[in-house]
Amino acid sequence: MATCRYCRGAFPQDQFITGNGPRYLVCVRCGVEQGFVSEEETPQLYSDELVRGRTALYARRYGIWMSLFVGWSIFLVMGQGIELWSRAIFIVLIISTILVPIRHFLGTPRFKAEESRLTP
Repeated sequence: MATCRYCRGAFPQDQFITGNGPRYLVCVRCGVEQGFVSEEETPQLYSDELVRGRTALYARRYGIWMSLFVGWSIFLVMGQGIELWSRAIFIVLIISTILVPIRHFLGTPRFKAEESRLTP
């Protein structure tokens, strides 16, 4: 993977503009910002709107796994000492541990559809 001369980011080859001289090894984002190419000439450029949409999509998809991990961590560290709530929290975590993978795998087609819609 090549590195952009301006932002020092490492990207695959399809994320670079073509050309020699000042356009050599310049990613599409820096190429648009520096004025080497226009946005219409770079179909692979992710606009800020697309970036926010894709970030929200991935946060919705994998946020529930992070919540489950944090829930188990908190329960194991300090949740066992609470008399009444420890059983209730434990039951909720067990049910969540069973339902989260099911929800994750059943939501795969919708996720793939939204991801392809948000891919330039």
